[in-house]
Parts: sequence; C-alpha cells; structure tokens
Amino acid sequence: MTVTSNQEAPAPAKGGILSATYLATTIGVFSLIAFNAFEAMAVTTVMPTIGRELDGLSLYALAFAAPLASGVVGTVAAGAWCDRRGPAGSLVAALVLFTVGVLMAGLSPTMEVFVAGRVVQGLGTGALTVSLYVVVGLVYPPRLRPAVFASFAAAWVLPSLFGPAIAALVADAFGWRWVFLGIVALVALAAVMVAPVVPGLRSTSESEPAPRSRMVWAVVASAGVLAVELLGSNDTLLGPVGALLALTVVLVAVRSFTPSGTLRAGRGLPSVIGTRALMSAAFFCGQAYIVLVLQVRWDLTPTRAGLALTVVGVVWATASQVQARLGERITSERAMQVGTSTLLGAVILLWLAVRFDLSPLVAAGAFVVAGSGMGFGFSRTGVAMLAASTDVDRGFNSSAISIADSLGAALSLALCGMAYAASERAGTDPFLAVFGIAVVAAVGAVFTASRTPVPRAA
Repeated sequence: MTVTSNQEAPAPAKGGILSATYLATTIGVFSLIAFNAFEAMAVTTVMPTIGRELDGLSLYALAFAAPLASGVVGTVAAGAWCDRRGPAGSLVAALVLFTVGVLMAGLSPTMEVFVAGRVVQGLGTGALTVSLYVVVGLVYPPRLRPAVFASFAAAWVLPSLFGPAIAALVADAFGWRWVFLGIVALVALAAVMVAPVVPGLRSTSESEPAPRSRMVWAVVASAGVLAVELLGSNDTLLGPVGALLALTVVLVAVRSFTPSGTLRAGRGLPSVIGTRALMSAAFFCGQAYIVLVLQVRWDLTPTRAGLALTVVGVVWATASQVQARLGERITSERAMQVGTSTLLGAVILLWLAVRFDLSPLVAAGAFVVAGSGMGFGFSRTGVAMLAASTDVDRGFNSSAISIADSLGAALSLALCGMAYAASERAGTDPFLAVFGIAVVAAVGAVFTASRTPVPRAA
C-alpha cells in the first residue's frame, strides 16, 4: 500500500517515540491499546458478578466468545478500508463501535443485551487493532517502529498488573456497570491525543480492492461461532445437530482465510497457523473460567480470584522476554514445542485441581504456568509465520494468523458454553467439562507444533 500524508511520508525526525514530534501520538496509541487491554482484564474479573446479577450464567461463555468472533469481521473490514482510503475513517468507526458496545454492556438490563453489546464492541476492537497498526506504519519511521510495538506489549502488561484489582474495587464500591462506563471517558481522552495526526493520512493504493467474498466469509464464520453455542446449549435433539452444522460452516469459512492445508495440519506454515489457533483455544478456555471456578468452588472473593489474572500477565511477559533473549539459540519451531507442552501440562494440572478439589493455589498456579507456556511459544508463531512468508503472501498470512487466533479462542469458548450447559443438565461438574476442552485443545497444539518444522530437501 502506498500512502501519503500532509508531509507525504513519515517525517525522519530526530529523537525517539517520546520526542516532541511523536509524543502525543505515542501516548494516544499506547493508551488506546492499554484501555482495550484493561477492559479485557476487567470483564474477566467481574463477569461472574455480571452473570449472577443479570441471571445469565447460561450465556457466560458467549459473552467472551462474542467479541472475539465479531472482531474477525472488524479486522477484515478495517484492513480493506485502510488499504483503499487510509486509517482515518476506519479508526473513527472503530472507536465509535467500541464505545457504543461498551455503553450497551454497561447499561444492559439483561444478559442478552449485554452479549449484543459485546458483539458491537468486538467489531470496534478488531477494526481498532488494524487501524492502529496502519497508523504506526504511516506516522513513525522504520527505526522507531520496534519501539512502538514494544510499547504495545507493555500496554498489555500494565492492565494485567492493575486491571483485575481495579475492576474488583470499582465493582464493589460503585457496581460492575461502572467498570464499563468508566472506560468510555478514558478512550475519548486517548482518541483526542491521536486525532491531530490521523486526518492527514491518505491511501494512494493502486492494488486491487479486497474481494467481497472475504467479508462475506468473515460474517459467516463469526455468525457460525455464535450459532455453535446458541444451538448447542438447546436441550433438544435439534440443538447438537444444529451446532454440528454451524461448526461445519465455520470450518468451511476458515479455509478462505488460511493457507492451504491448515485444517489438516500440513507441515510448515499451515501447522504454525494451527498452533496459534489451538494455543489460543486452550488458554482462553482457562482464562474465561478461572475466576468463576475460584469463586464458585473455593469461595474466593473477586479481588482474590482476580490475582490469578495479575500474576499470569506478568509471567506471560517474562516468558516472552526470555524467549526473545534466547533469539536464534532456540528455533521458533522448538520454542513452540516447549510452549505448547508447558501449556498442556498446566491445563491438565488445572483439570486435576478441580477433579480432586485440591487447593485453590494449585488451580491458580496451574493457570499461571499456562501463561508461561503462552509467553514462550505464542509470539514465536508470528516469527515462524513471517519466516515462511514472501512479499507475495505476507499480508495474507499475517491476516490468517490473527484470524486463527480470534476464531480459535471464540470457537473453544462456544464449545465451553455448550459443555457447561450440558453438564449442568446431566448433574455433573461443568468445570471439568470446560477445562477438559482446554486439555483437548492443548493436545492439538502439541501435535501441530510437532509439525511446524519443514522437512529438509534431500
């Protein structure tokens, strides 16, 4: 994509990302990522409270899956918009959708309205991420971009440290609704910081516009994920049959977003994409239910249960730094194998902690270990993807790994919702069912990670 601005290209100004030239934009972009991350951490902490107050625990998993699924549509739409017209319009649309979704969630009278708000919010989140990446590419010269992306990582660590505790305190003092409503003002402030530079960015792309079928398949995939749980949670025979059909539709749609051979775990790049999806599936099953199980099974308060999210964020970041420092001393393929094996061991331990009613420290500790596996192996999926890409397919593959990430997590959460409802009807432990899904996904991740190396030619 060729772009122009009022200065026709990113100005080669001296100084770093906090110099006078870039300070406002850096703070604004960092803040938008951080507030989005805070919302993600906060909602995990207060979701058990929301589910109970709105009498909607049956839609608990769907509330997590909904923004991930709709985010795929936002990602595809924003990518096409940015390529054709630059990031200004898509960024504004993303912020509007995100804000409307957060307001709907915060003001929702029922769980159904809450989930609808999460769908709208997911559209904004998907578009926001793509738009900000494009803004970085247009505003900052190449020498500063690594520092900007490093700040993005920090923007996720800080909410991990403080987000769960702040969300629990706000919910206790003012009610859970203010966890959402308070974010609106913060996002508006961050948008003001970014606003001055964005309108001048334009696209002069001469490439062909993205095919409309891509957007159609994005909508189909997102709707299919939501349908999996909605249909699967039905206690009639039609429910499982409908869920199976919806799952089939999702898998068909995924083929249009991913390299050939991804669904059958073909060696090399297809298995890299598969590893990313399955790691997300296993981990986010645990993240969605860890706070709930700590409260329901061991009677922990939201504040104490949320500490697991705090620690896992720090451990994830630390493990990510460790693998980065190792650099080429460990191959990306080996790092993914270590990461997925650690993740598998952790979710098995979490399942055992629930099955045998062990200490809550064991359950929380298992989830923390899962975070270390993610930190060590997850980022290497991106490195391996880029190493396997060329100028011809780099954009497609980058999109594929992002969509696989979102759909993998969303689909696993939808299946968790089905399993939770079915277990409650059968009178069995629903947490064993959902953490069992995490174990199955982690087993799949270990398998695909073993197929990421490309066989050497004889």
